[in-house]
Amino acid sequence: MELGSILEFLKNRSILVTGATGFLAKIFIEKILRVQPNVKKLYLLLRAADNKSAMSRFNNELLAKDLFRVVKEQHGGNLNSFLSEKVRVVPGDITYDNLGVKDSDLLEEMWKEVDVVVNLAATTNFDERYDNSLKLNTMGAMHVLNFSKKCEKLKVLLHVSTAYVSGEKDGLILETPHNMGETLNGISGLDINAEKKLVDETIKQMSADNYSDDIIKSAMKNLGIQRARKFGWPNTYVFTKAMGEMLLGQLKENIPLVIVRPTIVTSTYKEPFPGWVEGIRTIDSLAVGYGKGRLPCFLGDPKTILDLVPADMVVNAMIASMVAHSNEANETIYHIGSSVSNPIELASLQDYGYRYFSKHPWINKEGKPVIVGKLKILDSMDSFQKYMAIHYLLPLKGLQIVNTACCQYFQGFYSDMSRKIKFVMRLIELYRPYIFSKGYYDDMNTEKLRRAVKESGAESDVFYFDPKIINWDEYFLNTHISGVVKYVFK
Repeated sequence: MELGSILEFLKNRSILVTGATGFLAKIFIEKILRVQPNVKKLYLLLRAADNKSAMSRFNNELLAKDLFRVVKEQHGGNLNSFLSEKVRVVPGDITYDNLGVKDSDLLEEMWKEVDVVVNLAATTNFDERYDNSLKLNTMGAMHVLNFSKKCEKLKVLLHVSTAYVSGEKDGLILETPHNMGETLNGISGLDINAEKKLVDETIKQMSADNYSDDIIKSAMKNLGIQRARKFGWPNTYVFTKAMGEMLLGQLKENIPLVIVRPTIVTSTYKEPFPGWVEGIRTIDSLAVGYGKGRLPCFLGDPKTILDLVPADMVVNAMIASMVAHSNEANETIYHIGSSVSNPIELASLQDYGYRYFSKHPWINKEGKPVIVGKLKILDSMDSFQKYMAIHYLLPLKGLQIVNTACCQYFQGFYSDMSRKIKFVMRLIELYRPYIFSKGYYDDMNTEKLRRAVKESGAESDVFYFDPKIINWDEYFLNTHISGVVKYVFK
């Protein structure tokens, strides 16, 4: 694999980014603007009804973020003129044909100008409504592909998926495509059109029977989990992302296609500064739940390898892969993770949380520090259920009886205890497939890409994505947890 200058490739390019308000999208946009101000145009697709609301989202959900402070410092008083020249905010929605763009002149402009399409639009909720997840993660991918086919100058379509489309496989998981209709458990009958029809008919029938919106919402969530597990996937999110990949592979024709599959994405390692994060990432709910005293125990094998990767490394790999496969009419898949080259165990995460919050305790609403103890990790579902029953469920039942007898005198204590239990049970339900994972994500393609970047010259310092450089102790104790506390749980 030969790779020319990445910065030179980005110069005078027009790039369409879908899902522009997402976590990785923000970091991608910031990186391009910061390292290659001579990019021609960034077309940023935001879900919005019109230009005014799209511009409002851009200002409030992107530009106002601390993430862009370095770009703002670079341009000072010229920031607005720079952005007006380099950024075009596009109201739209990938769940529709032509990405929901209503301005015909703008459509024509993008079809003539866009060199690269980066699809980052998705819903990442594990238990999202099936209809929403299917529209965004599956059919949305197809709409982006169809739009890309109309771009006259298209060099590459980059689609961001997730490594967890592999489900709960053990052993070494390869960077291979998901073929149309292929299931993880070997059960036949997966048909994307049939899934869409099932969703439409279910909603139609429930609406005809006058079910409430809440009941329909709950039914759609349950249907997603049910369909996912029928074919071997643990949740609606990864199931619909896998089907999105299937459509891309089946319908791509001669489009150069790169599919990037990150593992668990964490805060920035270095750029534009260490520790920036937004939203509750997978492991962060555990860390902060523990720091707040809401997570007394958790289920999992302490030896389980957690596959983590900082967000700026994911973005650097995305940009490098765009350049590497420009004008190549094939499909290439990259796992972006650390489980092979720099693994970290679940037990280490437990230790980092204890060390960090012992030194920097969470201050509760009463202004008092929360004193944490070592998190108890239970290594089987049986031991977890017994522990919860003895230490929490039985005392909670007793407290409920006492509270009723005492005219709700202990209601505050009862509600607090109930919330803690529900919080733990919710996390277990969502993350159980991953906390006993025995899978490792092969990144041979990514390693080849890393070598190509390194051999291309000094730009390997700008577009770094080698997890071997991460010292996990230093990263978690001095960068990641403090970043989560600062930016997510202020």
